[in-house]
Amino acid sequence: MPKFFKSLFGQVVIALVVGIAVGVLYPQFGASLKPLGDGFIKLIKVLITPIVFCVVVLGIAGAGDLKKVGRVGLKAVIYFEVVTTIALLLGIALAYFFHPGAGMNIDPKSLDAGALSSYVDRASQVKSQGTVEFLMKLIPTTFVNAFAGGDVLQVLLVSVGFGCALALLGSAGKPFLAIIEQASHVFFKMMFFV
Repeated sequence: MPKFFKSLFGQVVIALVVGIAVGVLYPQFGASLKPLGDGFIKLIKVLITPIVFCVVVLGIAGAGDLKKVGRVGLKAVIYFEVVTTIALLLGIALAYFFHPGAGMNIDPKSLDAGALSSYVDRASQVKSQGTVEFLMKLIPTTFVNAFAGGDVLQVLLVSVGFGCALALLGSAGKPFLAIIEQASHVFFKMMFFV
């Protein structure tokens, strides 16, 4: 069997092509497969927070020098901002030149306004929320609550604190770091199963 079919990229491409073909050729059968897709997404969501925790803690505590971690973090934030700005400008430029949706001739009266209500409500909540409220929501009420709620930003905050504490413990934190490393192997193996 060729390497392409064994690689994750190859499997994703094949699944994408098969999914499109089933959706176009057999739409009823494709719709009946929705529970499989929903289950897949739920399994991925279950594994995201523990994997983020393990990777961040191992990255920070494994680096040892918190100044080095800070420099890498600053570079990551700058890189994220630059790439986001480039993507935003590219999206605006492409929309300006190609006019997506032009010529669709859709009557706005025929559209279901109720479908947008949840998005409008969420946008108004975010708009009314100030910076202080946003930052306060990043802090979980308990350590376990960050994981139980599945809030990745809260897990990230807990992970950074945990990793810094382990790094400052030095050799005393090594046994706990080994446990987290083994846990990360378990979670990545579970992700492979999914």
